[in-house]
Amino acid sequence: MSNSAIGMGNQNREERKKFEDELHRIIEASDSGGMILRVIGSLAFQMHCPKYGYLQEALGRAYTDIDFAAYRKQTREIRELMASLGYIENREVFIVSEGDRAIFDNPDTSLHVDVFYDKLDFCHIITWNGRLEVDAPTIPLAEMLLEKMQIVEINEKDIIDTIMLLLEHSLGVNDDETINIHHIAQLCSKDWGLWRTTTMNLGKVGTLAQSYNQLPGEQKEHVRIQVTNILARIDSEPKSLAWRLRDRVGDRVKWYKEVDEVQ
Repeated sequence: MSNSAIGMGNQNREERKKFEDELHRIIEASDSGGMILRVIGSLAFQMHCPKYGYLQEALGRAYTDIDFAAYRKQTREIRELMASLGYIENREVFIVSEGDRAIFDNPDTSLHVDVFYDKLDFCHIITWNGRLEVDAPTIPLAEMLLEKMQIVEINEKDIIDTIMLLLEHSLGVNDDETINIHHIAQLCSKDWGLWRTTTMNLGKVGTLAQSYNQLPGEQKEHVRIQVTNILARIDSEPKSLAWRLRDRVGDRVKWYKEVDEVQ
């Protein structure tokens, strides 16, 4: 696990509220404008884990920015929306990413907004592919889990968010307040690299959850059971021919992309 301190540290209630209030302001404006803008990152876990969201603050997980998933076909509308809310786009990021990512900064509040169009492309690619209509105001729970599990050099902040998610939500085969492990297993069965990183990180979550004194024994056990069940479901999914051929190579060839700090 990476020792990066980004996203970790003491953050008072006033500072956290600034992020949360601005998030809601953007969501309300996007909904009114008919845009599909779904929350990802730390604030998505806070919104979708009302029972265990307190763990972020208790374990020192801080907000650093506001992240969204969107469709590239609404790039113009989102750009206009953010400008109307006082944000200035860093056009260089949009150009360099070939339209995959946009960054907006608000000079009045010093808040930073990231928008990822059509996919999250870090160590592995997690595509939205019609999935943004499945849930609101966040991406679906399956994608929330994969958002964290696809990070090879996983950080403590990602472990904390994942623990919250596994405590809050049950596993199942649909997306109705459920972590759709059928969907996750299918994706991993076609992509050996994603499978390798996801299973590796799930093991880390199960182990590291046991080290937090802030978690009572029953919560630690619940996380362990959730991890065990997800791994079993992923293992049971029939693997594609491409997956099986890549499995013969294993770790001898790098299976992921190197990226800068994933927030």
